[in-house]
Amino acid sequence: MGQALYRKYRSKSLKEIIGQDHITQTLNQAIKSGRISHAYLLTGPRGVGKTSVARILAHEINNLPYTDDSSHIDIIEIDAASNRRIDEIRELRERVYVAPTSSKYKVYIIDEVHMLTKEAFNALLKTLEEPPAHVVFILATTDAHKLPETIVSRTQRFTFKPVSKQEVVKHLKHIAKEEKIDVSDEALELLAEHGEGSFRDSISLFDQASNQSTKIEANNVRQLLGIPPANLVARIIFELSSGANLSSVVTTLSDLYNQGYQASAIAKQLSQILRQSLLDNQLILPSDQLLLLLGQLIAVPAAHDPERFLEITLLSNSRPSLLPIVKVIKAQPEELSKPEFKTPKNEILKAETAIGVKPKARETPDPKPDKTEKLEPGNSSYNITLWPTVLDTLKKRYNTLYGVIRMAQPNFTDNNNLELSFAFAFHQKRINETKNQQIMSDIIYELTGKNVKVNCIVDKNVKPLREQPAVKPEAVDKKSDDISAISNIFGGAELIES
Repeated sequence: MGQALYRKYRSKSLKEIIGQDHITQTLNQAIKSGRISHAYLLTGPRGVGKTSVARILAHEINNLPYTDDSSHIDIIEIDAASNRRIDEIRELRERVYVAPTSSKYKVYIIDEVHMLTKEAFNALLKTLEEPPAHVVFILATTDAHKLPETIVSRTQRFTFKPVSKQEVVKHLKHIAKEEKIDVSDEALELLAEHGEGSFRDSISLFDQASNQSTKIEANNVRQLLGIPPANLVARIIFELSSGANLSSVVTTLSDLYNQGYQASAIAKQLSQILRQSLLDNQLILPSDQLLLLLGQLIAVPAAHDPERFLEITLLSNSRPSLLPIVKVIKAQPEELSKPEFKTPKNEILKAETAIGVKPKARETPDPKPDKTEKLEPGNSSYNITLWPTVLDTLKKRYNTLYGVIRMAQPNFTDNNNLELSFAFAFHQKRINETKNQQIMSDIIYELTGKNVKVNCIVDKNVKPLREQPAVKPEAVDKKSDDISAISNIFGGAELIES
């Protein structure tokens, strides 16, 4: 039977331990000088070498050779997860007074020591306070905060850190060379990244991937890890930033779900891309909205219904746009600080200039209502004139409510009613709350002097007013335009056509 790679390439001496020099140098010096402590505490994340260092240290202080098959009567390993009761610790207390058989020290390695019961900790404490001179305890745990302070204070503590991605990649390359495994650099990067600083996890994934194909490519690793295809994730980001039809976001998510990808994996990929855009100052969404979205994506895996939670999160953060032309990567900070929606007249002229359409004379009035001008319901331009001002006022005063209201298509009728049409029932239900309807009525009264009654309906075919294109784009073929859209999101183009 073959041996797992993480066991085959486990370190056999302190000098072979990677990424923990601050620990191995100190222990080497202590061994050389003969200053051996009666108790050590090794803490840190999983898979970074705690158990390996414990075994190596136990052998080296006794001048014993160490291999995977090494076993010695004076080196006793205890798994606290399955030996956590007080009876096991009492038995240990009785045995520690028996002198080592053939070594200088009798070494007890207690792994996952945080799993001991309170009574077992109390029994162990008495032994740690006054141990026999021939006994050394090496405690290891991933959850040091669960240990009583009385235990920690009687040990020399060494804190392991996650191994850097570069060090993991270098080690995986070494293993690939030794095992004659053909693997691409991009695949190694993905394995190291998904290992999250754990050598053991990264090597185990590498071992698993090597059984799937004679040459390991990035696509093989993505399939193994359940990482969604880059083009579909990029399409979601494009739809968010461009204010495309909201149903297209749900459709893309459904495609991913049907292919077996989990909502948590999709949310993680989205988070990584959005976070990088923030770090690179290449904002896909306004910075405040981007931070809010990142926080919501973190909560997806723990949600009661992760798939629906992810849908609602993305829909509520979609950025509707008046025109099908949007800046996605090259937006300058000063541009992001300007109002999100400008007057329809200016936006239309700007869009036509960008795509080479000759401007025509337009009769659209300025959207900012003059307090001396009467904005009467029934006027043909009333909806498009007043509604942007209503939304801007909402955004300044009630940002959460604004996130829902902006999804509506408004219709001011001539009998002082405002009908809001939503594509989704949960938006309609939210605005039908008495408190929210009163806020809307108050704002409209402040702007127009009219008492307006708000009524909400569901119409799956509607699009928000600000989403309506003034220049009608040609129908988009997703299969042919995906590459173009992705290129514009992550490449150098500033303006794109949807």
